[in-house]
Amino acid sequence: MTFPDWLVPMAATLTQERFTGPEWTFERKYDGIRLITFKHGSDVKMYSRNHLLQHVPLIAAEIARLPHPELILDGELSWDQRDYHVFDVLWRDGRDLREWPLDARRSELATLPLHAPLARALVLDEPEPWERARAEGWEGVIAKRRDSRYEHRRSRSWLKMKIEASQELVVGGFTDPRGKRVGLGALLVGYYEGPDFVFAGKVGTGLDTQQLLAVRARLDALELAEAPFTRASDLPRTKVHWVRPEIVVQVGFMEWTGHGKLRHPRLIGVRADTRARDVTREP
Repeated sequence: MTFPDWLVPMAATLTQERFTGPEWTFERKYDGIRLITFKHGSDVKMYSRNHLLQHVPLIAAEIARLPHPELILDGELSWDQRDYHVFDVLWRDGRDLREWPLDARRSELATLPLHAPLARALVLDEPEPWERARAEGWEGVIAKRRDSRYEHRRSRSWLKMKIEASQELVVGGFTDPRGKRVGLGALLVGYYEGPDFVFAGKVGTGLDTQQLLAVRARLDALELAEAPFTRASDLPRTKVHWVRPEIVVQVGFMEWTGHGKLRHPRLIGVRADTRARDVTREP
């Protein structure tokens, strides 16, 4: 059987329902970058959900040490790229596992000698797992049918219960820091709608000092004289810097306002797996 060099990842369908049942199992939904990992001999390649090659030397080196000549793993990389939470194994040493039920794939995954920075995704056995997610500040919970095969599409066999909304947005500018804050005050973010770059609001929370300085350094290299937004209201007019819309960030928020702005946004992380021009407002 030929070892594949790419597989379209299975995606979960958003649900507003809250349920349990013996046919379902629940996992923590991690904030990060979805990565499909291919190990063929000593060669390790990691791809984002959009088939963009990702360079994560720390994780790749640990996967290369696993005592299996062939592996395909599915998981979520943390934003700081120090942890890879593996939740599925799709191929192992010449065996295609995608038609196996989830419970059988989980049993296979349990036999892999994963050591930090590799980890197995957290499986939940609480009667109301979404309440633990809320209490501990997680993005949400993934419900998966125990008998589900691995489908290369968005499926209702995997359902995501989100505690807060989140989506990708593109940075078009930033404001100066105030008081003791360093780096920048807030990111000015937007999304594409046809030919327009639409302003979605300001994101000023979620960054620590190291992130503030690192993001500011990247933004300074992209400076523009004029605002890149083509549809905007309430843009700041003073102490603001405009940049080429190239950096994609993941933003958590409560909801969209009636004026098309983010309510209570926070920065989750900077993405390296999405093209800026592909970012649109998600339903």
